[in-house]
Amino acid sequence: MDLLMCVPSLFGLEGLVADELKRLDMKDVRAENGRVLFSGDNSDIARANINIRTGERILLVVGETRAETFDMLFEGVKAMPWEDYIPMDAAFPVKGHALDSALHSIPDCQSIIKKAVVNRLKEKYKVDWFKETGAKYQIQFAIMKDVAMLYIDTSGNGLHKRGYRPVGNAAPLRETLAAALVKLSRYKGKEEVCDPFCGSGTIPIEAALAAINRAPGINRAFAAQSWKWLDQAVWSDALQEARDKEYRGKYDIWGGDIDPESIKISYENARRAGVSEHVRFEIAEAASFKRETPGGIIITNPPYGERVMEHQEAERIYRKFGAAVKALDNWKLYVLSSHTEFERNFGKTAVKKRKLYNGMIKCDLFMYY
Repeated sequence: MDLLMCVPSLFGLEGLVADELKRLDMKDVRAENGRVLFSGDNSDIARANINIRTGERILLVVGETRAETFDMLFEGVKAMPWEDYIPMDAAFPVKGHALDSALHSIPDCQSIIKKAVVNRLKEKYKVDWFKETGAKYQIQFAIMKDVAMLYIDTSGNGLHKRGYRPVGNAAPLRETLAAALVKLSRYKGKEEVCDPFCGSGTIPIEAALAAINRAPGINRAFAAQSWKWLDQAVWSDALQEARDKEYRGKYDIWGGDIDPESIKISYENARRAGVSEHVRFEIAEAASFKRETPGGIIITNPPYGERVMEHQEAERIYRKFGAAVKALDNWKLYVLSSHTEFERNFGKTAVKKRKLYNGMIKCDLFMYY
């Protein structure tokens, strides 16, 4: 069965997600604001979940409808083929969001959509009541400018939850965003990669996963694995395909942080990710960062002065770090920061800037090369 699927992404990463899908030979890939759509078959549900590094989850598109009133929403949702995906014993909770639309009450939208799906399934299964004791088929909706898109979530936990980071430090960087920073740096596994503000080790770990070409979802479970209509073989085949694509090699990936507890957490996370042989972590102050070797890549997410410490303290760190890296020969530098005065404090104007979001925080990726 040909399926339409959607990968929500952090704003600014849609192009990277689209590129990943194309590399997986998915069909009809098209990037839109905050999401990327593609077509595939049952096996591609498993392949996308296991392999995508920079997308947030894999949603199965059930249908689309105008939703200017609750009646329109109800009738549009009821007309969709829910019985093709949701079996009689399934649990099918509803959640979602609305933006720039006449229907803005989320609880009311949830209630209307649930009622519409129940009515449709009652007619199809000839029953009056659903126990909802079986596998979970999470219904999601997105209403934008009075158009509702209805999905079923195949992922369960978001794809940023790789399974290696049960604990984090005070200001963790989402794994999908860390993977995006590695992609944007064009790291190919050859140069030394350093993160002088490594926190819980996410950027070095994502760099190592990219270097060995290990699929990020290889060690975790997905909601759709328990779905009746999806053959278990698609998951074992996708896992085997992903393992067959891994590389062997030696890589020079380093993370430093001033906090000893962060370094301890980083080592634990790297061990869980299966990349501890490829990364090194040490207690180190970013202001003292130096390398004698010509050429390498720094990818880092220093404190912004919004959550972790005061604004002025962040500025002091930027000045000292800027002075330290000035001495480096032929290194490329990628710094993610929300600080509006980053370049002035760092002491150098970026060659290029790219707008990204770290959670709800609007940031710039400052690129020096």
